[in-house]
Amino acid sequence: MVTITRLNHVVLYVRDARKSLAFYEGVLDFKPTAPPTDRGVFLRASGSENHHDIALFSIGADAPGPTKGQQVGMYHAAFEVQTIDDLAQARERLIDAGALVGETDHGASFSLYVHDPDGNELEIFWLLPREEWDRKPATRELRLHEKIAERKKAAATA
Repeated sequence: MVTITRLNHVVLYVRDARKSLAFYEGVLDFKPTAPPTDRGVFLRASGSENHHDIALFSIGADAPGPTKGQQVGMYHAAFEVQTIDDLAQARERLIDAGALVGETDHGASFSLYVHDPDGNELEIFWLLPREEWDRKPATRELRLHEKIAERKKAAATA
């Protein structure tokens, strides 16, 4: 048996790794693990103990963007935040950056969908406590401010 424990990192092709670094560092708080080069950069997520969680490799300014499901390939990578408040903060930053493209209540998680400057899609999500995984969302539409208010109200009455 092959025992896989988790996904370790994602490598993305981007037009210009130095330019993409500004998005990943400025909006999502990833930090370079070594100085960036013209070829690429390795980044660690702010709450990670991993060597790197994303690598960005430059392939040139004229490279076409992702095909959005027009050919076989990866759809997106998902990154988990620690708290629902972290998700709310990420949402505001993504809106400010013009990068938020979707929001979904999956039942077991609340998810934000993001396009980086090259059109690569990422998911930023908060995983609900295990005992809530089987709940059915009233709607797949995520109204994050309502979910936060519901959780605070429930905590106050508990």
